[in-house]
Amino acid sequence: MKLFCRILITLVLLGSNNVLADVVVECPTWADPGHTQIDYTGGTFADGNSDGMIRADDGEITDPISATQVCLHLAAGDGLVNMADGYEQYMFGFANATGTAAADVLNTFMEGAVFPAPTIKVKQGDDVYITLTNVGMNRRPDLFDPHTVHWHGFPNASAIFDGVPDASVSINMGSSLTYFYHVVDPGTFMYHCHVEATEHMQMGMLGNLYVTASQDEVANGTVLGTYTKQAGDRFAYNDGDGSTRYDVDYPLQLAAFDPAFHDASLNVQTLPFADMDDKYPMFNGRGYPDTLAAAGALPYEHGASSPVSTLMTPTAGDRMLIRISSLSTTSFHTIGIFGLKMQVIGRGSRQVVEPYTTNSITIGGGESVDVIVDTTGTTAGDKYFLYATNLDHLSNDAEDYGGMMTEIQIQ
Repeated sequence: MKLFCRILITLVLLGSNNVLADVVVECPTWADPGHTQIDYTGGTFADGNSDGMIRADDGEITDPISATQVCLHLAAGDGLVNMADGYEQYMFGFANATGTAAADVLNTFMEGAVFPAPTIKVKQGDDVYITLTNVGMNRRPDLFDPHTVHWHGFPNASAIFDGVPDASVSINMGSSLTYFYHVVDPGTFMYHCHVEATEHMQMGMLGNLYVTASQDEVANGTVLGTYTKQAGDRFAYNDGDGSTRYDVDYPLQLAAFDPAFHDASLNVQTLPFADMDDKYPMFNGRGYPDTLAAAGALPYEHGASSPVSTLMTPTAGDRMLIRISSLSTTSFHTIGIFGLKMQVIGRGSRQVVEPYTTNSITIGGGESVDVIVDTTGTTAGDKYFLYATNLDHLSNDAEDYGGMMTEIQIQ
């Protein structure tokens, strides 16, 4: 009994620092006109264009320490999300707290998580500061799960920012940590919590993340190897020949929920890891026909929890870049387009040496694929289906004609 009491007291003392924890957002600025001292938490900034992040090159940071500085604030906690058949699911997730006063973050974002997590879109060369605050689990006050941000596929200079608890740190409830990334390579990435990764990703802690190429920033008329940049050109990679040029891009993140697993978590029951069986396959957190709805709230009580649209509306003749990523915890998925070809230009956040054309790609958890779909030859009003060819991935649990399916509607 004495040994048990000593262990209990030790655990309480070790955890006591969390009682004094506070929300601290770091977006460093110069503290003096001579630029000799850095102020990490007292800078002046605001998200003036409401894009979910604070950028120095948008004039939103006063005295930034870098011309390419980007700051954003994520809150990690729990929430609710409706499936395409209306069934409500308990979830863990992230929310974008950028610009919210530190004193208001815990109250504002408790039970405010969204699925998928807020999309992060940055530029090659950016210096990115992501503050993560763990706001706790409102529906499960018995849970004290820590959380992290793991930028999947990113080569961190220091393990402390990798988000894998074994090699870095995780964030306890009521605490904050700021991650730093100097973004070197363009491509399609993804991010997720890496604490108890299978559970937390199954519960919804994952999101789209991609980096635009530096070729986007050069002036029109610039010769890029064998290609001259034209007005409106954007590129998936720094190709030097225009082979990855696109007119419009769409993120397409694959994930799926097992309702029995989510219900067990909400009802404080043993989690059925061995029996995990996803019944709600989704694109960007939506099953068909919700994939056709516009961005923003869906017609459900908690529809705002899946704000990313999957409807694709290119103009006839456009080259579409589809950024496909998967954080599925149970399945491989084969994605096809009936009537259009896909040219694979990137895999694993890297440009492929020899692009190839196909009408389907197979992708597993943790993988990303970039494809170009050329709509030359189509006309306004044409419609094509993009879908999982796995038949059991085309349903919303018992409801048929759902799941991983969306439309390409030519304008």
